[in-house]
Amino acid sequence: MRARLLVLAATIPLSLAVLPVLPAASAPPGDVRIEVLSGRGDVVSGGDAYVRVVLPAGVSPRGLKVDDDGRDVTAAFRGGTDAVVTGLSVGRNVVSAVLPDGRGARIVLTNHPLGGPVFSGPQIQPWACSAGGTDAQCNRPPTYAFLYRSSTGGALKAYDPASPPPDVAMTTTDQGRTVPFIVREETGVSVRDQYKIAVLYDPSKPWDPTRPQPGYNSKLVLTHGASCDTSYAMGAAPDVRLVDALSRGFAVASHALDNAGHNCNLVTQAESLVVTKELVAERYGPIRYTIGTGCSGGSLVQQQVANAYPGVYQGILPQCSFTDAWSSAQQYEDYALLRGYLEGPGAVSSGITPAQYRQVYGHPNPANQVTFTEVIPNSGDPSRSCPGVPADQVFNDATQKGVRCTLQDYMVNVFGKRPDGKARVPFDNVGIQYGLSGLQDGTLLPDQFVALNTGIGGYDIDLNPQAARTTADPLALQRVFRSGGVNTGAHLDQVAIIDLRGPDPGAFHDVYRTNSMTERLLREHGTSANQVLWEGPVPLLGSIAYVDQGIRAMDSWLAVVEKDARAIPLARKILDARKVAGVQARCATADGTDRPGLTSCPEVDATVFASPRIEAGGGADAVGYTDDRIKCSLVPLSSFDYAGKLSAVQLAGLAKAFPTGVCDYSKPSVSTQPAVTWLAYDVVGGRPLGAAPVSAPLRGAAPGRPVVGRSAAVVGTLPTTGGSALLAVLAVGLVGTALVLRRRRG
Repeated sequence: MRARLLVLAATIPLSLAVLPVLPAASAPPGDVRIEVLSGRGDVVSGGDAYVRVVLPAGVSPRGLKVDDDGRDVTAAFRGGTDAVVTGLSVGRNVVSAVLPDGRGARIVLTNHPLGGPVFSGPQIQPWACSAGGTDAQCNRPPTYAFLYRSSTGGALKAYDPASPPPDVAMTTTDQGRTVPFIVREETGVSVRDQYKIAVLYDPSKPWDPTRPQPGYNSKLVLTHGASCDTSYAMGAAPDVRLVDALSRGFAVASHALDNAGHNCNLVTQAESLVVTKELVAERYGPIRYTIGTGCSGGSLVQQQVANAYPGVYQGILPQCSFTDAWSSAQQYEDYALLRGYLEGPGAVSSGITPAQYRQVYGHPNPANQVTFTEVIPNSGDPSRSCPGVPADQVFNDATQKGVRCTLQDYMVNVFGKRPDGKARVPFDNVGIQYGLSGLQDGTLLPDQFVALNTGIGGYDIDLNPQAARTTADPLALQRVFRSGGVNTGAHLDQVAIIDLRGPDPGAFHDVYRTNSMTERLLREHGTSANQVLWEGPVPLLGSIAYVDQGIRAMDSWLAVVEKDARAIPLARKILDARKVAGVQARCATADGTDRPGLTSCPEVDATVFASPRIEAGGGADAVGYTDDRIKCSLVPLSSFDYAGKLSAVQLAGLAKAFPTGVCDYSKPSVSTQPAVTWLAYDVVGGRPLGAAPVSAPLRGAAPGRPVVGRSAAVVGTLPTTGGSALLAVLAVGLVGTALVLRRRRG
């Protein structure tokens, strides 16, 4: 027994020694730390990283030596503790920092080509670079344009440093620094597409990322595009000329791949943002926190990336909200199926008229389904034209050859391929009782309900109509949740949200989508208090002033979170900080003036409609607005209660449409699960990157042998703490103990 106790006593300290999983902030005060301020150390790109060496209190950096795999990079630190370390090799790099007394630290950085991939896996092909590229990855030197704001106001104008105009305005940043209102806009290429970065910049003065000009407040706004599409060629980065944000000292950046209308792939959206943030930090200085803003597809990117890759944003401002690409896609495909039936032979065979559409489509305005399916291309159709692919190279249904322009094929690293080489698809409409709420309230006659559900059918893999309903591929169904392609909101408590919303426009930007995210947050976390709703009378946006006001409010919210040093979860800090910052729900006029006594607008609340799937569950009162059941659980048709509305003949007709049963909306989606965060797709289906690398201390050791530390903290996120790291250490120790005891018994 005494021997076993000695084994236990010896094993746990050994586990602690070989697995230093405590956050870097928990390191002993006498230890040296290395921090990567440009992003996670395992997703470095372009051969450089902003590195900070954190020394014990009172210790001078004099004599500090820093190397990268034995290559001396000390000179880059210029006697200080911060530097952009350049010349990193593609792959694994061990960066070491050592004081004259032998104390130091090492960290492993993993560098990737600037052209990618970083974590998205094999890149989509074909891909067309725009003119000016120097290699197959479309790389080229960045270009710079200077802009200024006139003292008379208005939009930004071109600025010539060689001949400065006389009317340059001055601006005072939120840090109290008064500087000329001159902006430098950088345009370049990373991960094969265009990025833009804008920041207050005095061309007469130097800029060093370790010593930024006073006009930079070390905070970032990311802008986004709209729509949802798949492009096979370079595009244009979204606009970064946000005058109010720039005037306050924010850097404003974007990437063409964060424009969902150009790239609706969650993973490459996230990758482009990670690389863009790294460029901002390495060229302009470290980022305190990041705020996203964007409407429609821009809201889709923010919400799905924030959930699947927490830490990319600390605050988001979704407008004209879409929660994600894939739960939105099911509404689109339902619309397409319903239109094909109700505007075709079903108009006669069912007798359903446009006056009855409300309980089928979920929206009273027939323009809603028309605009959605006409304005937005059908990303389930492999034979449609798509940007960057010549018409003769697009998939041909007759020959079964060519580039398949579907979202699932664009995300093939996520979903994988079927044996025939086509990407797996998560769409499913088995058991969906279209128009059920209409049957229940008498809007649809029983014969109409039966005709609709027996006649609508589904799609095959090539989006050809078929009599049978569509069955989701089981692996695709698992992976659409695991990847975060369906955003359940499981990790969105880690980000502050101000949702800007106007009345339903009757043009497919449905108000209910904001409610969907609210209800998902409530389901996952028991509260939606990290999501604040700002409503107003302007369709889609609520108010023309809301974006600028929202960035300011989010800034005040995140500033409180940033200062919160308590050892509590980040989600709790976000909720507490909202109260301190005074960020509240609003109802405002078109110009952003609060309407007295209102925190929600009646013209917004009164127009919350639904989707075909919600109506198929009996309406929002019955099933709510979560709307993320991609494949429903089934119950036998014979057990479903139709309240005596259907005859035996009608039930027999329905049995042909539902041979395996009908949807049970009391249960969640088949295969639902929280997204696994920070997945890399060098493996089909994704592998977790795990926690971001942290440095391991050296005490008197010489540089050369790598030591890898892991932390629960993600570089670039506002801090969160908890007991999970310690529990992991204890678990490893106990497992080691059990193995030793088992061997002794054997």
